[in-house]
Amino acid sequence: MEKLVRDGIPEIIRATGRRPVVRVASDAEYREALRMKLLEETQEYLHAEDLGELADIVEVVFALATDLGYSAGDLEAARLSKYQRNGGFRQRYLWTVDD
Repeated sequence: MEKLVRDGIPEIIRATGRRPVVRVASDAEYREALRMKLLEETQEYLHAEDLGELADIVEVVFALATDLGYSAGDLEAARLSKYQRNGGFRQRYLWTVDD
């Protein structure tokens, strides 16, 4: 089984005296691995509700944006645009959707 890991993980493994088996993903593999990593990190956050897990989600989102050709600033600008148009989630509204 293979999974995407942070850039520093192979060195951390080497520091323990072990030899990591890693390879560089192709472009298509990388995008799919990021998508799977987003699911993984989201599940971890949902189980732990930990700030560190939330930060992991943000890191994956930034990597996805970069892979799509956008910067962190582009992502923030898109977020702000949606916020200005639709608001955020601070009011805690729950909508009963009509079928």
